[in-house]
Order: sequence, then C-alpha cells, then structure tokens
Amino acid sequence: MNPFRVHKGLVAPMDRENVDTDAIIPKQFLKSIKKSGFGVNLFDEWRYLDPGFPGQDPASRRPNPDFVLNLPRFRGASVLIARKNFGCGSSREHAPWALDQYGFRAVIAPSFADIFFDNCFKNGLLPIVLPESQMARLFDEVAAFVGYELTIDLERQVIVKADGTELPFEVQAFRKFCLLNGFDDIGLTLRHADKIKAYEAERLLKKPWLAHSL
Repeated sequence: MNPFRVHKGLVAPMDRENVDTDAIIPKQFLKSIKKSGFGVNLFDEWRYLDPGFPGQDPASRRPNPDFVLNLPRFRGASVLIARKNFGCGSSREHAPWALDQYGFRAVIAPSFADIFFDNCFKNGLLPIVLPESQMARLFDEVAAFVGYELTIDLERQVIVKADGTELPFEVQAFRKFCLLNGFDDIGLTLRHADKIKAYEAERLLKKPWLAHSL
C-alpha cells in the first residue's frame, strides 16, 4: 500500500452522524472478488439518483446534484471530515477500499466504529480522531472557504490549517510505523522473506517428501 507521510488536500464535509458501512459501499457491490474498482460506488445510494449495480458504467448514472461529493467545489477532495461514529455497521473491508479508491487519504471525525477504524490502517487510509469542538470549527471553516485544504503530517502527528494553526492527534506507534512505511499485513511478513526462505529450505532438507506433497 502507499506510504502516508505528509498529505495536503482539499477537504470535503460529510455532515451526518452514524454513517454506516452500507452507506459507504452498499451491499450489492460486495459481490466482486476483486480488491479494486469500488471508488465509483462510494456512497452510491446518496451519490446517484438511480439504483446502482456491479459492473454498471458510471457514465450512464444520474448523479444527485445535491450530494456533497457531486458539488464542483469538492471535486478532487482527498480529506473527508465527518461526524461521530463514522463507519459503524457491518465490518466490511470494502468500506475503506472504496474511500481510498475514490481518492481519500484521510478521514477526520470525533469517533469511529472500532472495526472500520482498524481496517483503515490496514489499507493505507488514515483515520484521525479530534474533539467535537475542533470538528465543529473545521465544518464551519470548510463551509466558509471554497478550496479549503488541510495538511496532515503523520510523522509529527499534527493537522496544519491554512493559517498555520496545528491540531495534534494521537496514533498508536505500530500503526504509525506501518503507514509511514506502506506496510500492510503481507508487507510486514515479507520483511522477513529471507528468514522464511531459509526456514523452508531447512525444512525440506529434514523432510524432503514435503516437496512432493500437494
């Protein structure tokens, strides 16, 4: 997965509480066995006026002109701010996939559902928890200023606003290490590829019949 170090991006507001994973990526799109292509169906039932189904050409859809991500001022946004309990509902890993594949690198909210929070880190998406008072200020500033951007510095663990104000945030050390280096679970394992190969070679010397087993 892509490392996350410092990211500066346009901010889009999701001004709703308790946004669940079925809203983030509706259940019909979970039929796909691929790990890609979910970005076009992010927030599908809110983003489009017609029902969506897997494999549908996005150009044939009817966008909802009132939905926040369809507004011209928020096109290209890569930082999402949200209200409390974002990512609640089922534990589908497709939710952070869809957010990431749409183009978001970070989601900032007062609180997240636990499993969604964990899945974000495993897929290169940075979830940041800030107090509700700071979130309220961010929502006001996004509404007031077109083109509102934030800079997120993971190494320093701060969000830098346009006026230079810094908002510190907490992140667990191991999760920070993985994001900074772009390590998912497989990447972490492959750091020890030489030891794995050496173990397998030694095992085959002791049990050569394993080379012919199915």
